[in-house]
Amino acid sequence: MKTRQGDLIELALGGEFDVIVHGCNCFCRMERGIAAAIKKTFPEAYAGDLATPAGDRAKLGSLSWAEIFRENGKIIVVNAYTQHHWDGIGVIADYDAIRKAMREIRRRFSGLRIGYPKIGAGLARGNWHIIAAIIEEELAGEDHTCVEYAASLPADPEQKSPGTLYQG
Repeated sequence: MKTRQGDLIELALGGEFDVIVHGCNCFCRMERGIAAAIKKTFPEAYAGDLATPAGDRAKLGSLSWAEIFRENGKIIVVNAYTQHHWDGIGVIADYDAIRKAMREIRRRFSGLRIGYPKIGAGLARGNWHIIAAIIEEELAGEDHTCVEYAASLPADPEQKSPGTLYQG
């Protein structure tokens, strides 16, 4: 697994990834974390999420996605259903769902440049060491990069950065 700092969405829009993946709950909300930024930037990905049955536990480990055409070409944005809900205490990331989703990503998007945040380790409170090992195993041999969120710095040091709505 390659790791780098940056803004996953900006990097994708800049042409660095063919596919970006983020973890979703099964309720078609996309209101917090990186999902909210993806919903705002790529409404097509949110439409793909809405085309799935809201709240269906059977979605765990499955994917929805959208092929999105922007200035620098095509980006595939994948909604990976890695947690059933978004509320409660403790770990809500589902490690089996993460494994199943990553296996499906490899099957569908092998050979493409894949970027993702620390899926399941932020708002879903999963253990990143466990999740990273799952991703390494399931995407072995693929060109995949974990992007650790870091806001872009403005070119002019006197200019204040507008920031971003999420953390990876």
